[in-house]
Amino acid sequence: MQPGHKRMMKLAVGEVVEGYRITRFLGRGGFASVFLAQHEQTGNKVALKVGGISGGGRQVTRLLEVTSRRTPEGISPDELPAEAVFFEPKGVRIDLFDEQEVRHLLQREGDLLANCQHENLVAVVDRLMIDGNPVLVLDYVRGKTLREKIRSLEGIHLNWFLAIVRALVSLRTAGTLDWHGDLKPENIVVKPSGKVVLLDPALRSEDRRVVTTTPHYNPMLLTDSKADVMAIGIMIYEILTGTLPFDEVPWEFAGRQSGGETQRLSLSYFFSYAPPHVLNPKTPEELERIVYRCITVPGYGLDELKTDLETFISKA
Repeated sequence: MQPGHKRMMKLAVGEVVEGYRITRFLGRGGFASVFLAQHEQTGNKVALKVGGISGGGRQVTRLLEVTSRRTPEGISPDELPAEAVFFEPKGVRIDLFDEQEVRHLLQREGDLLANCQHENLVAVVDRLMIDGNPVLVLDYVRGKTLREKIRSLEGIHLNWFLAIVRALVSLRTAGTLDWHGDLKPENIVVKPSGKVVLLDPALRSEDRRVVTTTPHYNPMLLTDSKADVMAIGIMIYEILTGTLPFDEVPWEFAGRQSGGETQRLSLSYFFSYAPPHVLNPKTPEELERIVYRCITVPGYGLDELKTDLETFISKA
């Protein structure tokens, strides 16, 4: 270890951190773990997010069976943590973050969320620095993730997706969050009231050279609002069919600036997924068109998706 080098901190249930007593492990992703904690004086419940260097989704241990059990040792095999994507002149590289990069990006997430105040986005309550490690103190959002609802075969409402789109449009209009970048079932919490809250926007560097995203829901590795539109289309597809449209992700030419016939043919081949009605004959035709536009039409953005969802839901 180099002089002055600090290890990533580890938290444990029962520990007290800056007045917050940790009561339960809530979950983990590719680069961070989250714990439920309670302030010893006020009694307020919060979520503490601390960085880790598990290295992205490919490095996180999978448990043997699909489960809702939360443990630091691994995740359910149906969960998909984010990856670290490095954009380079020749294309993209999916790699590991080092400890300093994890710390820096967690600080950036704190900056981003602190500037975003919105009822549909998790809020920052406090920001701690412990032994050189940033710890985010976030609102504890009680409810079930969309992944948990899919897993338990609970009813899914398109109104949830409409609420997400409206929130993203509002955040973009306010100039506080141009794009979430890592929309997926794990990052959407549905509260008992039915209100939807978004978690974990993509960690990004100022020059967008590095971003965290989940290729199954952002197979083009986009760094704009089309990433969110595509992710919503893919999630609706998954709910309709029980599967994802793309297995081999990300697309091999994602992030490359140059075009050409080879790239266009590759994209056509990549987008040749099975239409939802083939796997689920009960799929409404107009909803299938919305999914198609989300995934394959470059100019189909948040505003168009908002209008189409509003129209579809009003007719349902």
